[in-house]
Amino acid sequence: MSAVIDIRQVHKAFGPIKALDGVSLSIEQGEFFALLGPNGAGKTTLINIVAGLTRATSGEVRVMGYDVVADYRHARRALGVVPQELVFDPFFTVRETLRIQSGYFGLAHNDDWIDEVMHHLDLTDKAERNMRALSGGMKRRVLVAQALVHKPPVIVLDEPTAGVDVELRQGLWNFVKKLNRDGHTIVLTTHYLEEAETLCSRIAMLKQGRLVALDTTANLLATMSGRYLKLKLAPEQLPASLHRFLAGEEQGRFVLALPDYATLETVLATLREAKIQVLDMELAQPDLEEVFVSIMNRE
Repeated sequence: MSAVIDIRQVHKAFGPIKALDGVSLSIEQGEFFALLGPNGAGKTTLINIVAGLTRATSGEVRVMGYDVVADYRHARRALGVVPQELVFDPFFTVRETLRIQSGYFGLAHNDDWIDEVMHHLDLTDKAERNMRALSGGMKRRVLVAQALVHKPPVIVLDEPTAGVDVELRQGLWNFVKKLNRDGHTIVLTTHYLEEAETLCSRIAMLKQGRLVALDTTANLLATMSGRYLKLKLAPEQLPASLHRFLAGEEQGRFVLALPDYATLETVLATLREAKIQVLDMELAQPDLEEVFVSIMNRE
């Protein structure tokens, strides 16, 4: 596979503030890639540099082999960006908005693709409605549609489901997964870490403008050892010999941190011997949120 986004030693300073401090990474053709980090980590700044909206202080960025500064026309044509902010023109309908966006890329008679995009984003019945009359969630759907009107090979989604209801979120991800299966490269930033864990095959994490993690989702999850066992017991007491595993209590359930699956039998045997009944039991693995918190808390 070849890199569709190649970022090399990118620095960006706003006066004395270093927003990005030597970030380097490559995103391959057809990947579903997550860019994660806390607020202020530099995610949106990096996306703006990739999109040509901001210039790096130093370093190099290429999209589909095109330098985003020296060959910005080709680089921007290869990219579709869904911004975090709700930016729209209140004087046009949804269809007019998408036609105008098509015109920016020199695309005339693009209605067939516009209709398909609106269908997948459940915008068809809003096609002739004015943008200012739409709800926040509907406006965000139009932003997604705008990013797709020119069929870009690389799609960047900057917090695309912020403030969006569950139904739209599911519909949006079904469409984006279809685009990814069709060969589009997807780059996602999100604060919903379960989305990144479910959708993305590889993840980069930024902290204070620096890249602090870059690996496959599976490898990142594997860095957190152990399992969590949540137990609701009758009577509500935990044998003293199991207190060494106790990690806390959650909604009337004991949460035990187990080093491995073999310890599960030890716990159950101890409960049987103490004649304590298990009313409810859940065995959970560490998730991406725990990995994220662990990495962000490192010095």
